[in-house]
Amino acid sequence: MDSSRDFVKSVNRIVVKVGTAVVTRSDGRLALGRLGALCEQLKELNLQGYEVILVTSGAVGLGRQRLRYRRLANSSFSDLQKPQGDLDGKACAAVGQSSLMALYDTMFSQLDVTSSQLLVNDGFFRDAGFRKQLSETVTSLLECRVIPIFNENDAVSTRKAPYEDSTGIFWDNDSLAGLLALELKADLLVLLSDVEGLYSGPPSDPNSKLIHTYINEKHQKEVTFGDKSRLGRGGMTAKVAAAVGAANAGIPVIIISGYATDNIIRVLQGEKIGTVFHKDAHLWKSLKEETAHEMAVAARNSSRRLQALKSEERREILLAVADALEKNQKLIRLENDADIADALEAGYDKSLISRLTLKPEKISSLAKSVRVLADMEEPVGQILKRTELADDLVLEKISCPLGVLLIIFESRPDALVQIAALAIRSGNGLLLKGGKEARRSNAILHKIIASVMPDTVSGKLIGLVTSRDEIPDLLKLDDVIDLVVPRGSNKLVSQIKESTKIPVLGHADGICHIYVDKSANIDMAKHIVRDAKIDYPAACNALETLLVHKDLSSNGGLNELILELQREGVKLYGGPKASAVLNISEAGSLHHEYSSLACTIEIVDDVFAAISHINKHGSAHTECVVAEDSEVAETFLSQVDSAAVFHNASTRFCDGARFGLGAEVGISTSRIHARGPVGVEGLLTTKWILRGSGQVVDGDRGVNYTFKDQPLNTISMQKTSSS
Repeated sequence: MDSSRDFVKSVNRIVVKVGTAVVTRSDGRLALGRLGALCEQLKELNLQGYEVILVTSGAVGLGRQRLRYRRLANSSFSDLQKPQGDLDGKACAAVGQSSLMALYDTMFSQLDVTSSQLLVNDGFFRDAGFRKQLSETVTSLLECRVIPIFNENDAVSTRKAPYEDSTGIFWDNDSLAGLLALELKADLLVLLSDVEGLYSGPPSDPNSKLIHTYINEKHQKEVTFGDKSRLGRGGMTAKVAAAVGAANAGIPVIIISGYATDNIIRVLQGEKIGTVFHKDAHLWKSLKEETAHEMAVAARNSSRRLQALKSEERREILLAVADALEKNQKLIRLENDADIADALEAGYDKSLISRLTLKPEKISSLAKSVRVLADMEEPVGQILKRTELADDLVLEKISCPLGVLLIIFESRPDALVQIAALAIRSGNGLLLKGGKEARRSNAILHKIIASVMPDTVSGKLIGLVTSRDEIPDLLKLDDVIDLVVPRGSNKLVSQIKESTKIPVLGHADGICHIYVDKSANIDMAKHIVRDAKIDYPAACNALETLLVHKDLSSNGGLNELILELQREGVKLYGGPKASAVLNISEAGSLHHEYSSLACTIEIVDDVFAAISHINKHGSAHTECVVAEDSEVAETFLSQVDSAAVFHNASTRFCDGARFGLGAEVGISTSRIHARGPVGVEGLLTTKWILRGSGQVVDGDRGVNYTFKDQPLNTISMQKTSSS
C-alpha cells in the first residue's frame, strides 16, 4: 500500500458519486456495462461490511432519450417537417428518475442487494429537522445493508436555471455528494470520472500530467481545466470544487475513472490510482513519481542480479510466470474485457480489437510459450568461439545480454507477456510502453509477472511506463536504453526510426507476397493462399499481395484462387494488369498493408517478374512461392531479398513460436544484427574474455602468436560459473 493512502485503512462509510459521462455512452444511451460493473463493486463492498451510499446522475439524459422517442412516435409527418423545440428539462428529469431507479433496482436485485431512492433539493438542507431525519433514515437503511441512492430532484426544483445557478447549498450532484459526505459523516468520498483523475491540464494535452495528490496551495493556480462534462453540468471543475470543500472539512476524497471495473476496490486496497484530496496532504512527504530514466536504471541493476542467478533459478522464474498467467486467467479476462468495451465504444476498427482481445486459448498459449522458453538451452554465457592467441593466452567469445530494452507496442497485450519472458530468459532489463487502448490489460499482466520475481532480482526488472511520458521523451534515453523494438502501425515504427539515436529493431510494414507459379499444384495453392489471408488478417505475416503466373489466367487456375478468397469475403484489388483482366478496382498502391480481409492481386510473366515486383514493392518481411518446378522454387528462394522466404508453405509460419524460438520480441527486416522473428538469440550480443598468465604486449616482442582455434566446451560459462 502506498503510504499516502494509509487513511483508507480506517474507512467504513463511503459516498460514491457517479456522473452522467460515466453512466452514458457517447451517443447518450446508458452504458449498461459500466453501470453493471459499478453495481457489482458496490455489492462486493457491501459484503465486506462497508456502508455504501451512491449519488447518481443520468436521470435527465435518460428522460430526454425516452421523451424524444415518445414525441417522434406521436408526431405526424407534417409535425416532423416543423422545427423541433428543446424538451423541458424538468419533464426529462421526471421521466428519467423513475427509469434510472428501475434500472438500478433491477441490477441490484440480480445481485441480491436492496437499494432505495432518496430525492432531495438544496432547500431541504436549510431545515435542521430535515437534516436530522435524513441522517436517521440513512443510518437505518445502512444497518439493513440497503444501499441508499441519492439524486437531486430536478423535476420540482424551483431554480430557473439549475445548470448555471451555483448560489444554492449545492448546485450539481458533485456538490451534493460533498454535502452528503459531511452530513452523513462519511469516511471517504469517491468521485467517478471519465478520466483517470485530475491532470495538470486538459487530459487530451500530451503535456498534461496526472496529479496523484492535490495540494490546494500548489495546484489551484497550476491546473488548467478543459471543457465541461460531455453531458453533465460541471465536469472536472465541479469535481475539484466539491473535493476541495469536503477535504477541507475533513473528508478524504479520491477522483478516479469510473470506466474501470474495479477502481473503487483498488482504492480501498491502498493502490495509488486517481487523485487524492486530503486536509493534511500538504504535510505529507513529497512522493516523487518514478521517471522512465529511473525505471531504466533500476531495470539494468535488476538485470545484472538476474544474470548472477543460476540457469535453473532463471528457469524457475519463467515457470512461475506461466503458472501465474493460468492462475489469474479470470482476472486477466476481466481487465481485457474492460479494454475491449472501451475500444468498441471509441469506434476502433475490427483489426485493432482483434489484436487487443485475450481469449482463454490465447492466455493458455502464452503460458505454453513461456514454458517452452524455460526449457530452452541456457542462452547466456555460451562460449561461441575459443582461440589460442599464444601459449597459455586464450581468447573466448561469449554470449551476453544487450542491456536494457525499450519495447513500444500498440493494442497487443499478449506482446507484453512474450517480451517479458524473452527478457527474463536473455537476462535483459526491460521498459514497456503500451498503447492506451490496452492499458488495463497491460497493467494486470505486468502486475502478475512482477509479483513472481524473487527479491534477489526485484520486480523492477520489467518496468511498465504508465506515466504520461511520451514516446519522444523515452527515445532520448540513449544513455540507459540499448535497443528499441517498436511493434505497431507503420506510422509508429517509421517515426521511431527517424527520431532516436538508440538502435531500432523492427519493421515498418508487413507486405507479404505469395507467387503462384504455372507449375503449382492449384489445390495446394488455394490451401496456402486461403490460410495466409484468412487465418489472422491483422497479423504482419498475413498475405497482402497475390502474384499469379500469366498462364493461370487462361487455364482456370486464377479463377479458382479468386473464388477461394471471395468465398471468405476477401475484397480484391488489382494491379495494373489484373484490374484490367478481372475488371476489379485498381489498388491505390502496390506497397500497401491492408491488415484486414482485403488483398491485392497481380498477374506476372514469370518467376523473375515476381521477384522484381517483390523486391520493388515489398517490405522485406515474408514471401512464398508455390511451385512444383524445383528450379523456379530455388530461384525464388535465393533471389528474393526478404527476411523470410518460403516454398510451398503459408507466410503465417513466420513467427517466433512456430520457428521454435518459444516467443518473439518482434520481426525484424533489418540487415544488421537480427533478421526475421527475433527470439532470445536476437536479444543477445557478445563480449570477449581473455585468459592469460601475465603476458604483456611490449611492442609484440617476445609474444609468439599461434592463433589456433580450440574446441568449445559443451558447458557454457554461465553454467560453469554458477555450478
